[in-house]
Amino acid sequence: MSENIADYKYKTPIALRFADIDAAGHVNNAVYLTYFEVARFAYWKDVTEWNLRRDGIIVGRCEVSYLKPITLEDKIYCYVRTTRIGNSSFDMMQLLVRETPDGEEICTVGKTVCISYDYRLNKSVPIPDVERKKMIAYDEPRLITNTN
Repeated sequence: MSENIADYKYKTPIALRFADIDAAGHVNNAVYLTYFEVARFAYWKDVTEWNLRRDGIIVGRCEVSYLKPITLEDKIYCYVRTTRIGNSSFDMMQLLVRETPDGEEICTVGKTVCISYDYRLNKSVPIPDVERKKMIAYDEPRLITNTN
């Protein structure tokens, strides 16, 4: 997963908590998925205005590439973008970066396969058209693989 920060528009701060830190003094590997979740929810709220009470989203798969440790002293942000849109599933990439005197440094790269889901029917459903169009418009059609 080789990613370029310049391909991302959406960025949100991530609050580090003391409880996130393990005995080695850096963020525990399991916590990264929570950071990605926080950033995805912020993206859905701010970019797509996705009504999650009406149209659910579940996680189908996550991949994480740990590049550099994050410590309690770091100021971190998460970049998010949609990279693929299918009928009922879509892929999102997340970059955790830290501020350095020389700019932002990528610490972790994550990919999440998300599935549009109807909890009443207990099954996947097509991605709502409005949210689909907003993801494509925001993340630039040239950067999204549309598999429909």
